[in-house]
Amino acid sequence: MPNPHNAPHEIAPHIASHIALDATYSIGDNLSGVGIYSREILLGLAASHPESHFDFYYRPHRYLRARRDTLPPNCTRRLLAEPLGPRGADLFHGLNQRLPHLPMRRAIATFHDLFVMTGEYSTPEFRARFTAQARDAAARADAVIAVSEFTRREVVDLLGADPAKVHVVHHGVRKFPEAGAPAGREKVILNVGAVQKRKNIVRLVEAFETLPPPWQLVLAGASGYGAKEILARIEKSGARDRIRVTGYITAEDLAGWYARAAIFAFPSLDEGFGMPVMEAMAAGVPVIASNRSALPEVAGDAALLVDADDSEALGRALRELTVNLELCRELARRGTARARTFTWEKAVRETWDVYRTLLG
Repeated sequence: MPNPHNAPHEIAPHIASHIALDATYSIGDNLSGVGIYSREILLGLAASHPESHFDFYYRPHRYLRARRDTLPPNCTRRLLAEPLGPRGADLFHGLNQRLPHLPMRRAIATFHDLFVMTGEYSTPEFRARFTAQARDAAARADAVIAVSEFTRREVVDLLGADPAKVHVVHHGVRKFPEAGAPAGREKVILNVGAVQKRKNIVRLVEAFETLPPPWQLVLAGASGYGAKEILARIEKSGARDRIRVTGYITAEDLAGWYARAAIFAFPSLDEGFGMPVMEAMAAGVPVIASNRSALPEVAGDAALLVDADDSEALGRALRELTVNLELCRELARRGTARARTFTWEKAVRETWDVYRTLLG
């Protein structure tokens, strides 16, 4: 499939339509990657297509919370509680790889990743439920949006989706609150994301232990699957007093860490996209990332890519960036330039293009 970043983009005409979307994951202050995606797509579509009407559907556990938010004038808040749902809309878009079991005129499902199916990164019960929902959505959707070429291949290979109906729409980079002018980069290695097995935190800790004081490792994210074992390993580390586990932090605090960190390390074992990599690049932080899943696609030539299974290779990359300031500056320059090509405005335009293929 051609890289959408290299292809000329035609301006999509405005089509007056009635679009329904699953807005469930856009609610709350502590948004996950899916939540950030959902909010950006929902509000971006509403703003760029005032001629169309959008129904934002919320599953019961989020519906009451959703009523606190003010919606754009061309949007209506609705309850998604089967058999109640978007029967009359021209198109329904499931933003998190699942679709309601209802008759729908046309349906689109966005797939973010399939790591639940490919690794021991969740409970067996969650894996079974996720797999059933993903297979169902891929089979019933008239079109599928994948957030990377890597995810597109997995949707085709693992779920048997028709390649012709799977479209790649990359994520954008969210805009953070102003963090203030940093006094300068500190001797901080930053990792952003849940403290969980898939994020390869234990190997990152092993690699970090080869760095001398005063270098610090900051793990910014809530606890996830396998966190107990990871935190136990950190407690035993000889560098324990230089490792900080923040838990979930606000966007404002996260912006502050991006402004302070000297190096961003993201040796994840499996990513459908890898939003933190692009956020770090946008903030001018030189990036080290693993050489697997979607990360090479997202990082391009703007990061040091290392074998995710090799703690020694990760340690060498960390040590290189702690002393090679010229390489740090070059990676930061490439990263900021690359981050400019990943925008939510572009993601919204390309999402509407997929709608156009179904609406005619």
